[in-house]
Amino acid sequence: MLVSVNKSMRRVRALGAFIGLLMAGPMLAGCRDEAKDEPPVIRPVRTVTVEQRKLGDSVSLTGHVEAENQVSFAFRLGGRMIERLANVGDPVEPGKILARMDPQNEISALRTAQATLVAAEGQLVKTSNAFARQETLLRQGFTTRAQYDAAQQAMRAAQSQVDSSQAQLENAEDRVGFTELYADAAGTVTAVGAEPGEVVQAGQMVLQVARQDGRDAIFDVPAQLLRQAHDTAIVEVALTDDPTVKATGRVREVAPQADPTTRTFRVRVGLSDTPAAMRLGSTVTGRVTVDSSPEIAIPATALTKFNSQPAVWIVDQDKKTVSTRNVEVVRFDPATVIISQGLTPGEVVVTAGVQALHDGQEVRLLGSTQ
Repeated sequence: MLVSVNKSMRRVRALGAFIGLLMAGPMLAGCRDEAKDEPPVIRPVRTVTVEQRKLGDSVSLTGHVEAENQVSFAFRLGGRMIERLANVGDPVEPGKILARMDPQNEISALRTAQATLVAAEGQLVKTSNAFARQETLLRQGFTTRAQYDAAQQAMRAAQSQVDSSQAQLENAEDRVGFTELYADAAGTVTAVGAEPGEVVQAGQMVLQVARQDGRDAIFDVPAQLLRQAHDTAIVEVALTDDPTVKATGRVREVAPQADPTTRTFRVRVGLSDTPAAMRLGSTVTGRVTVDSSPEIAIPATALTKFNSQPAVWIVDQDKKTVSTRNVEVVRFDPATVIISQGLTPGEVVVTAGVQALHDGQEVRLLGSTQ
């Protein structure tokens, strides 16, 4: 009895499964038909055309401000300095006396030269009168040619002595003037080299004055940067402690020889319209754009990964499909990626929508009519 019941239940279950299969068949066939009828998904993407160009790199260096022209004032002769009338930071004007030297020795030499000149002039008067007498007597026949020639020679020697004494007097007057030191241009005293009471040598720096005719920014520049930068490049200079104080300039002078310790070249940048806050000695930062080799730059959003390497999606402009391609990245910037290999100018790269793409997928370029 139990065996018959079990057999009947198995028949019922099998019949139910068969009926379920009969009902599911048309449904699955309908799903396949609907899938066949659905069109392929066309993804809208944003793109950029690859271009090769020279990118400018901005380089910053730290330097300081100096006067365009800086003059060291010194006495032309040695002696004891008795007075200095300017100190560091004092403004000077043309013709202002800066320092004095004890002039006693030079005044004594001047008086000696004056006395010598007076004596020479007296001797010239005496010999001139004697020659005049000999000239008259010669015409009258009361003297000889030898006496006449001797008188003439004495007069010429006296004249030469007067000329020499006159030159010595002028030299003595100049030396007296050299005991005072005068400024020849407007500027500011930046350094002193001697104090009153010191004995200074001829040519020894007493005062250093920065003239007011211009300002330079001084930088120590590596040789590689000098090769990359143009001589006509504009340099932006700003105070290090206050970047809002700015000025612009151009390279005015490059040292012909590198510093033996740092192996850098000193470069002077002539500043234009220098702000008053950019004082002498101020620390400044100079920025200049230098040219690099031709490179390809694409937006950073275009970069993806394929085979564990950087890659991008390339658009086939005829088929309007995309494919991945590995690229070699030189460097990453906040908004761009610099590519060295893998792209050629003229190719179209996807920049937005890269996460939802697959190889061979058809795309629609945003902004395009197709």
